[in-house]
Parts: sequence; structure tokens; C-alpha cells
Amino acid sequence: MNSLSESYKSAGVDIEAGYAAVQLMKMHVARTTTPGVLEGIGGFGGMFQPNLSGINTPVFVSGTDGVGTKLKLAFLADKHNTVGIDCVAMCVNDIICTGAKPLFFLDYIACGKNIPDRIAEIVSGVAEGCVQAGTALVGGETAEMPGFYAEDEYDLAGFAVGVVDRDAILNKDNVKDGDYLIALPSSGLHSNGFSLVRKIFDAENTDYSAMPKGFDKPLQEILLTPTKIFVKPILALLEKVKVKSISNITGGGFFENIPRALPEGLAAHVEKANIKTPAIFNLLQEKGSIPERDMFNTFNMGVGMVVTVAKEDVPAALQTLKENGEDAYILGTVKPGSEGVVLC
Repeated sequence: MNSLSESYKSAGVDIEAGYAAVQLMKMHVARTTTPGVLEGIGGFGGMFQPNLSGINTPVFVSGTDGVGTKLKLAFLADKHNTVGIDCVAMCVNDIICTGAKPLFFLDYIACGKNIPDRIAEIVSGVAEGCVQAGTALVGGETAEMPGFYAEDEYDLAGFAVGVVDRDAILNKDNVKDGDYLIALPSSGLHSNGFSLVRKIFDAENTDYSAMPKGFDKPLQEILLTPTKIFVKPILALLEKVKVKSISNITGGGFFENIPRALPEGLAAHVEKANIKTPAIFNLLQEKGSIPERDMFNTFNMGVGMVVTVAKEDVPAALQTLKENGEDAYILGTVKPGSEGVVLC
């Protein structure tokens, strides 16, 4: 492409580096191609033709999010191929809570300096997240913004669109007293609470390559473990069981997210003894002297998603999730109350 500007380059924006980054990321984007993708990256808009057969009244569901200050740890570790998974997960895991199937995804990367290899590394993670979600990466934007971001820093956000039949939209008003809460384990911290994590570990003065006592991985590997994507097991579950509601346990932890999937007048009674909490949460609580309620109001505590089903559907739900790679378990029950979440 015969497009260059020495004047713009002298101001810190290298158009040619942008073109190089696009060429490097194309092989990653190609991995995400699904039926419906009409054009590769490079156009002015990503085009997708959805297959709406079997859907009487299609409703499109959208979600957008970023990775947040977890990126600071990626900068310190100089590891950029996993945060893209986080970005996809934060969007598609929200969409699936409505019962919708994610169709396509777009990313936005803003950086202080466009280093093509690093941009391609970031996009490789986005592509991996899209593959895990069964969704297509149809486009994106890379913005070089010298003077706004440091040369070795960037921000990453995404946007996803899914579809669901109007009659199949999950409705929290169907949740009743006596229904059961099923937990799908998280992969760790996911992408929430990292401002607190960085404060606890004194981020810029911690050796993240060191292995904490009692752990078998370096701290940076534990903290940068990407957010688990639940799209495929949840879609499989929706085909087999009448799911009443789903909560994505993100920012705000249990106390903010579980009540969003419950009607007024009902509360989630969570059995703390049932929760399979990874050791990193215990380390954070101990090192930061964090009260229990704050832990459950900030982190996922090892629970990535909570699915609500009728008591009689619990065995089938657990079996279906197990068949789809999820070590799901009973988290608690729904009872009358105004507390939202009760830790028992």
C-alpha cells in the first residue's frame, strides 16, 4: 500500500507500522472464521450474515468491556498473548447470560507506540478467545496515540454481538423459592479486582517471577491466567435443561452479580463450604487483611458463573456440564429474602 507520511511519523504515528501489524494479525484472525463472515479484515466495517433458521423472532444482544488494570501486570511481565482472551471473555460471558449465542467480535487497541509484533501478539489472544467462544473476529481498530499512552503501554477493549430467539431469552422472573444455584468454577481471578490486587502486592515493587510459598507457579502466571470462557458449555446446557437465569461473576463479585439474576423478594443462600476457592484468593485475603464480605464483593472467589435451575433439573444440569468439561457443583439455593446474597 502506497501510503506514508513522514510528517505524521515525526509526530509519533507510524502508518506503515500499522499496515505491518495488520499483515501479522491476519493469520490469527483467520482461525476465527465462522459461517456468516463475508469479508476479511481491512474494510471499513466487519460484515456478518447470521443464519437465523429456527429462530422465530431474532433478538440481537450486544456486550462491550475491557481488560482493566490487569493489563498493568501484562506490561510488567512483558506477556501479551493472553489478555485478548480476557477481553473476549468479558464480553461473551455477559451475552450468554441472556441465553444468546455470540456471533461476532471486534477489538480496539490503543497504544503509545505501534510495535507490530506486540500488536499481533495481543490479537493472537483475542483470536484464541474467539475460537473458544465459537465467535468470529470480524474487525477491529488499532490507534497509535503518542503522548497519551506510554510507548510500552496500551489499552484493550472489545465488543460482541449475539442472537437469541425472543421466546428463549432467560427471564429472572421464572426463578422461584427452592430453586438451586449451580456454580461453574472460574480459572482464577479472571479480570476483576486487579486495582486491589496490585495494591496488595505493591505492584511495581514485587518480583512477579517468584513462586509464592505453597504454589507451583510463578505469581505472574497465576495472576495472568486468562478468564474462562463459558459459551460452549452454557449453550450445551441450554439445549438440555430449562435454565432459569445465569449470573456472570465479574466486578462486584457475589453481592453485585448474583442478585441481578434473581427477582425481587428472593435471595441466594450460598453455602460457603461448597465453594472451591483457589489458593490465590486466600493469599490475597491474608496478605491484604481483607474482610470476608469485601472478598466476596470484589472477587469471584473461584466461581465464574452461577446457573439457576429447578431442583428436579439439578442432576441433568450437572451431568451436562460435566460432559462439556465443567466441574460444576451445587452452590446453594434460592429462598425468600431481601438480602440479595446470604453467605451460610
